[in-house]
Amino acid sequence: MKVNFNFLIFILIFNVYGQAKIKVVTTLPSFADITSIVGGEEVEVSALIKGTQDPHFVDPKPDLILKLNRADFLIRAGLGLEDGWLPPLLTGARNGKIQTGGERDLDASTLVVLKEISKTAINRGQGDVHPGGNPHFMLDPRNGILVAKAIAERLGKIDTSKASIFKTRAESFSQDLTKKIITWEKTLANLKNLPIITYHRSWIYFSDWAGLNEVGYVEPKPGVPPAPDHIVKLSQLAREKKVKFVLIEPYYPKGNAEDVARFVGATFLQLPTEVQGSSDATTYINVFDEIVHKLAAKKM
Repeated sequence: MKVNFNFLIFILIFNVYGQAKIKVVTTLPSFADITSIVGGEEVEVSALIKGTQDPHFVDPKPDLILKLNRADFLIRAGLGLEDGWLPPLLTGARNGKIQTGGERDLDASTLVVLKEISKTAINRGQGDVHPGGNPHFMLDPRNGILVAKAIAERLGKIDTSKASIFKTRAESFSQDLTKKIITWEKTLANLKNLPIITYHRSWIYFSDWAGLNEVGYVEPKPGVPPAPDHIVKLSQLAREKKVKFVLIEPYYPKGNAEDVARFVGATFLQLPTEVQGSSDATTYINVFDEIVHKLAAKKM
């Protein structure tokens, strides 16, 4: 029996390369979770940071460079959120496929309606301000739908044979998320215009969607730790505005925020702002399940 070695070689090459997964690297865990849903078994996805880490500040470790070196597709928030640590990682990765501005570099900020775009010149004395807009847009769940569809489109360009599959999965995810949004909005309805204080300006997209009223911030300026006199003034403002909640992200120190809450009798809540930001926030949808549940439970 004769063996066609050329055919065997073709089959071997196809099995090794033809079915290779698309390697996707994301900055935020939320992007990774959505990509895993849209990409399914066709992708291998990893996030560069954890949900309990401050996305503004990340140590550029060698393992992150290795992930980027092997990546076929990069998804990032943009607006300067990762500017303090991602550029040197990309330089070290030496991966031309995912360089900034390319087809395989997705700047998710280009997909959404941005808030807090500066209309005047910005200087460092104003703190860690993002002149192009607030980069914490994934805390509006409606933006998750836009991101999912864009991810499907980009994956479909990388593997055209699976484009329709990616699109179908994105549509299914969008439908599931839309149903959840309707439920969350009903749950949050009696919190409309409720005055709150947050540690950082991370919550503006969530607050606008949920109808909460942000009246102050524990940070006097974005990224600047509060001095005692600021906490005194903020506590007085909180009492004047009858603040009901003081919200804080998992990676900021609790002390000052707890002091403000205690002074006015408000509820202090440390809430996840990202996937894996708490033990229960295992998916993008779970993040909002936890936030909405805890806000509604304390209001009652």
